[in-house]
Amino acid sequence: MSHPLYGSLRTVHPLASVLLQDNPGPMTLDGTNTWVVSVPDSGARVIVDPGEDDGVHLETLADGAPVAAIVLTHRHPDHASGAGRFVELTGAPVYAADPSLATGTEPLTGGVVIEAAGVELEVIATPGHTSDSVSLLLDGPGSDGAALLSGDTILGRGTTVIAHPDGALGPYLDSLRRIAELPAGTPVLPGHGPELPDAAKIANTYLAHREQRLEQVRTALAELGPDASAREVVEVVYTDVDTSLWDAAELSVRAQLDHLRG
Repeated sequence: MSHPLYGSLRTVHPLASVLLQDNPGPMTLDGTNTWVVSVPDSGARVIVDPGEDDGVHLETLADGAPVAAIVLTHRHPDHASGAGRFVELTGAPVYAADPSLATGTEPLTGGVVIEAAGVELEVIATPGHTSDSVSLLLDGPGSDGAALLSGDTILGRGTTVIAHPDGALGPYLDSLRRIAELPAGTPVLPGHGPELPDAAKIANTYLAHREQRLEQVRTALAELGPDASAREVVEVVYTDVDTSLWDAAELSVRAQLDHLRG
């Protein structure tokens, strides 16, 4: 049965609404969250992660006030593959850390501030899930404080896959530590799953989870031998995870092994 929120724009923050794409799966949860951000009376909008190349989703997004900017949190197709078609529909420039995806703009780096549609989006470099992952601090008139658009660095449910070899654990841990320094109560607007109330709290939870997994991997290597494969480690460490997710877990284990062996 279709999710009741597919095709419906839902306001979750004074400056942000979300359109859930109809692309559910083990890696995308209920689907990709496409974020529409603006000051309501600005007469323009910024679209964060237009999602996959899905005509219905993109046409629904394009139906509204002019799009001043398209921002990509990272290169994965469930966030970015619809960007080219969305540019055709809107004519908006694309902001992305990956130079191959940025059109009409310089590649994003940490500290850059995108000002459009009455809001400010401050770029925080948060590599780890992918090498080009960024998060965005959203602020502007009418907001009680900034909110974090986290892409896949933090999810609304579960934990993030380190997409080895593009993703890497060391940078990801550094990214989580950076997010953990945000003011208490900074809400998270994630790339998948529901909103979360406190970015710093969830980042610290993620850090604890990663440290626990690393210790489990160390223990598994002691049992299996130092040259054990990632799959062998998954079969020992991820017994609490549905086997349908073991391929994704193997990517994270490869990143963990590189981190430990590096």
